[in-house]
Amino acid sequence: MIQFKRKTLSLAVAVTCAAITAGAVASSHREAPNITRHPALDSTDFYAFNSYEQGREGYVTFIANYIPLQDAYGGPNYFAMDPNAHYAIHIDNDGDAVEDISFVFNFNNMLAADNEGIALPIGPEGDKKMVKVPLKNVGGISADDSSAANFSEMYSLTMVSGDIKTGTRTTLTPAMGDMFKKPLDYIGNKTFTSEAEYARYAQSFIYSFNIPGCDDMAKVFVGQRKDPFVVNLGKTFDLVNYVPVEGDSAPGAGDGEGFPGGITQSAMNDDLADKNVTALSIEVPAACVTGEGNGVIGGWTTASLPQARILNPDATFEKPETNGGAMTQVSRLGSPLVNELVIGIGDKDKFSTSHPSNDGQFADYVTHPSLPELLNILFKDAVNTTLGTEIETLAPTNFPRTDLVTAFLTGFPGVNQQATVTASEMLRLNTGIPATPAESQSAFGVAGNDLAGFPNGRRPGDDVVDIALRVVMGRLCHPIPVAGEDTDLGLCAPEDASVGTVPFTDGAPVDASMIDNAFPYLKTPLAGSE
Repeated sequence: MIQFKRKTLSLAVAVTCAAITAGAVASSHREAPNITRHPALDSTDFYAFNSYEQGREGYVTFIANYIPLQDAYGGPNYFAMDPNAHYAIHIDNDGDAVEDISFVFNFNNMLAADNEGIALPIGPEGDKKMVKVPLKNVGGISADDSSAANFSEMYSLTMVSGDIKTGTRTTLTPAMGDMFKKPLDYIGNKTFTSEAEYARYAQSFIYSFNIPGCDDMAKVFVGQRKDPFVVNLGKTFDLVNYVPVEGDSAPGAGDGEGFPGGITQSAMNDDLADKNVTALSIEVPAACVTGEGNGVIGGWTTASLPQARILNPDATFEKPETNGGAMTQVSRLGSPLVNELVIGIGDKDKFSTSHPSNDGQFADYVTHPSLPELLNILFKDAVNTTLGTEIETLAPTNFPRTDLVTAFLTGFPGVNQQATVTASEMLRLNTGIPATPAESQSAFGVAGNDLAGFPNGRRPGDDVVDIALRVVMGRLCHPIPVAGEDTDLGLCAPEDASVGTVPFTDGAPVDASMIDNAFPYLKTPLAGSE
């Protein structure tokens, strides 16, 4: 049985360890001013978990989602990746907050007919002209026949051992075929016949590949998926325009016997219910990425562009601009919910371009987070009036917030803390904790007595919004269930968090039943046309 150790951090240690922050109530969709201008580079969610597909024990899955808020009908160009960008999934396996292994994706876009695009004969005999079509396909497409496609995306996959800029680079290739390809987005059911046929088509783009020195094969899939993230997005950013406490006696009970006026669980509260996303998914044998550490790995995803981009005044498909200079990071994501609602708006772009090893510059955002105080300002008077209480503050009073340092920057001893502890914002996963089967997973992860869930890595079915809300409001100052027993973590005291046991929620439920139980795990995307 894995046990937490009671641990009290001194002020000096806490300040040293503090680097960035805990989550809040939205994911990383359009989270920083500059990235809104580069939607193809915008990382929306990052997942790292021990694979729970039957027969895939001993594998780890990483999913990096990009291009937020995709409307399925967003033609005629839909959602291609940037061919000048480097998209990377980074893994730190020794605890120094520096990547030891990176998987880098580079994309190449092509038109049919030798990159000229399909042309049709237009006009009467004697005056026919070959005219290029404006669409990405000119007929039906299936797993068996893609000849009607007018556009395609290929990608290279490179493994970098060591520093992303100076490490050893190895080109990876598919076990079958000569290149990795990305399926067309789900244009609609006249193009693909049905959801089942699109699923079969997309399945043909799952590739196996060898990792040097690794006995077992890895898998990769890149393509459009249904956005798995669930959040009450619009009302949250409207000064939390709902009462963020469970209104039923239990989620989904429908009895209205929870907090008076509190929000209740409903799929109607999910503002991303009709959105797709583009997923970069890889599944690798855990033994091939854990190195010499204790089996706990840290992970994050980045996207980078050449430092200079000069627009072509006579743009073509092949050359809309000229790019040059050093690759420059413009997007970064590890744990969910960090840059969107916790980092101050003046530092959001800085965070996007920073490296985990330099996260000390953001210390104040975790030791003295502003979100709890914002919630206190918005709701304290209403809570006291409703309950007839005189709560002095809803915000936790333990400063610095050592509970947040542990949850999001260092990991929990004996669970997801690396042998060497370098406080930094990464998603930490203990590859030695067995995966929980989908039917047994708790959407509340570790706090729900499921050690295989968030913040021990992150699965698509983990309700990170509710978990993070509760943690930031002081849940870890009270005993939490660990291996079936209420356990005091010793990070802070109950009196430090007046509402630490309150079931904070955005009312938008998610669980493993909403996710596939096999690689690449995320559901088939929504169709642009039924």
